[in-house]
Amino acid sequence: MTAVSSVPTNSSSLSTATAANNTEIASNFTEFLQLLTTQLQNQDPLSPLDTNQFTQQLVEFSQVEQQMKTNDSLSTLVSLQQAAQSTEALSLVGATVVVNGSNAQLASDGSGATWTLNATKPATATITVADSTGQTVYTGNFAVSAGAQNFTWDGHSNNGTLEPPGTYTLTATALDASGQSTAISTQVEAPVTSVDLTQTPPMLTINGQQYTMNQLQQIVAPGS
Repeated sequence: MTAVSSVPTNSSSLSTATAANNTEIASNFTEFLQLLTTQLQNQDPLSPLDTNQFTQQLVEFSQVEQQMKTNDSLSTLVSLQQAAQSTEALSLVGATVVVNGSNAQLASDGSGATWTLNATKPATATITVADSTGQTVYTGNFAVSAGAQNFTWDGHSNNGTLEPPGTYTLTATALDASGQSTAISTQVEAPVTSVDLTQTPPMLTINGQQYTMNQLQQIVAPGS
């Protein structure tokens, strides 16, 4: 398995803030230019504007213009970042990934549905599996060790009926040797079936649920 790390960014908020800032600066820039022009047109020829003051106003004029250019460059960088995120997200369609989640697919080939359980210490876990309607179809108690381990449900309910293929949700609670509750989390390994590029950041659909790229825990190499 190849680990993936990603730095979360909120390009949408940054882009919105940049656009608002550009609008405000552009408005101030225009007003400043109008005031400066009016001042030059209406100054007393016998008592012209002090040179130092005029120079200071020109400096301020230049600073505002430079700030506008800086914000334009920032907007361009944000757009490029969003395009890069979309390209990266599209490249993951069809790839098998690992995410924190409780939904897994029960296949029709008899291979069952598999989850990865992560326990903080040795414990007895109560595993409950529910179908897409929320109806419990299986429950059982199992010993788990500290760390990650796979749990595969063969698709049979407690009464021995083979459940139909589909999405199933696993819930796990655990008690340690002293009877105290201990944390246990679940992960699933599944392919990315689609990407929604209309959202920022792009959303990946995995086992019928949506995830951002920074929620991926691993990308599984083909054949591993």
